[in-house]
Amino acid sequence: MSNSSSISSVQPLFKTEKSWEALLDNNDFVKIFLSDVLEDYMVKQRWYGGKASRLKYIELSEYFKIQQHGEIYFGLILEVNFVEAFYQHYFLPIAFVTEKNFAQHDRILSISIAGQKGFIIDAINLESFRKVVFDRIATAIPIDKTKVQYHKSYLLNNVAYESSRFMGLEQSNTSLVYNEKYVLKFFRRIFADKNPDYEMSRFLSEKKGFKNTPSYLGSINLIDSENANITIGLMQEMIPNEGDAWDYMLRELHTVLSNLEYKNINIEALPNTELYQRLSIADIPPQIIDWAGLNLFSQVQTLAKRTAEMHIALGSEFEETAFTPSHYNGDYTVWLKNKMLYQFQNRLNLVENNIQKLDGLALTLAQEFLDKKNSIRKQFVAFDWTKLKGERLRVHGDYHLGQVLVKDNDFFILDFEGEPESTIRDRKVKQPPLKDVAGLFRSFHYAIYATVFNNIEHYKASQDSLFHASEILYRFITGLFLGTYVAETQNANLNLGYNQERIFILKYCLLEKAVYELGYELNSRPQWAVIPLKGISNIINH
Repeated sequence: MSNSSSISSVQPLFKTEKSWEALLDNNDFVKIFLSDVLEDYMVKQRWYGGKASRLKYIELSEYFKIQQHGEIYFGLILEVNFVEAFYQHYFLPIAFVTEKNFAQHDRILSISIAGQKGFIIDAINLESFRKVVFDRIATAIPIDKTKVQYHKSYLLNNVAYESSRFMGLEQSNTSLVYNEKYVLKFFRRIFADKNPDYEMSRFLSEKKGFKNTPSYLGSINLIDSENANITIGLMQEMIPNEGDAWDYMLRELHTVLSNLEYKNINIEALPNTELYQRLSIADIPPQIIDWAGLNLFSQVQTLAKRTAEMHIALGSEFEETAFTPSHYNGDYTVWLKNKMLYQFQNRLNLVENNIQKLDGLALTLAQEFLDKKNSIRKQFVAFDWTKLKGERLRVHGDYHLGQVLVKDNDFFILDFEGEPESTIRDRKVKQPPLKDVAGLFRSFHYAIYATVFNNIEHYKASQDSLFHASEILYRFITGLFLGTYVAETQNANLNLGYNQERIFILKYCLLEKAVYELGYELNSRPQWAVIPLKGISNIINH
């Protein structure tokens, strides 16, 4: 229980005669608020990303008013410093309320301000605050030169506030639904730069008219004391949907694996195909279509088309330098190799330290990973940019089935924030578009294996037979995806390089992704480590 809630019933924790508007000019208040109150409050929040580290102290690096017609709220930019000698920044809007109708966990501090008792709470819990933010975006002027800059897209016209609610549980951000039509995402963990989600969303929808992502409608950016442009909030259209592509694939794949029994399929007799072959629907053998159903493959084709269209839009810019395609060069290669070798060494240590948690196939594959570490390292170092003719673009960067919504047999791509482990600068580096394709391929691989793990008691076949069937299915799904994606991008003259180059880059990105995933699985669910280990094995033995 936090100090504030235990003391609140007895006496106000802090008294000040200053007004609410002047509260943050009071050094005594700020000191107590940051050290005694916020440290306790922050670590309990779902969006707080420092749970694995030891908090040292919190500083108020910036505060600003979010206001309209005399209603005043404060936005705080908090710098959280850790014992491990790094820091993170968070956004917290605060409000002062006198009502008691806020749950204990919403209250940050009991306080008496100029004789009035009440609570400081996270302002997002307050409808009047949510309305102010909506109104400020809806009435934003075209060129805002103030410290807090509200922007609205030409797509948001003549709208009035009707209602607002929380979107549901989210990890790193807080999303609000307005009028059941719009979503405003407040970024909690923030960076001293424009958020890639804001940049990509605005570029794709306003500049390129890309239809398969939620339309950009508005934003809130803060110009801080060092003149950095920080994204606080992003407003987009709300897309009514049937859930994400991850859940959709799990349902489809459960049916496919159940068909092995219902259709009495001999797994050993199933035809196979080479990894990374480009296939069309016509290339998929009738036995495979009969087993998995045509619907699954036509959905994979649609997703491949939408992915290609996203990259075509991102690769068709010649004015805005943040989005113009680039060739490979020495600087990019040095950046990539450093990143890869650091990550690879980290994962090697993890495997060595956690090998006792593994058994069966996972243990065999982990041994192979350790035995072949030098050749894997060589594959990461063997990136010779002088032989590459394709182009690099701004890409999604954290593309997987969970970032795609399903609606009416179509797919909508969202969440362009980039890889959570990467710095903001790294997230904006132009990458091979096949990095996104590799992300999705790893996601397909996961979905197939997750289906086996989650439903093992429902299937008659042994786990080994199911793994064998899974690998065959994975090859046909990814082959069809690749065939569709390459045909679409070539028709639009997007330069992915020649065929050998494409396969080299795809394998490189798949290896990178699988090594990245290995760390997550060893730390949180070792029984799933077999999935990235199998992915690594496929690549190094191909």
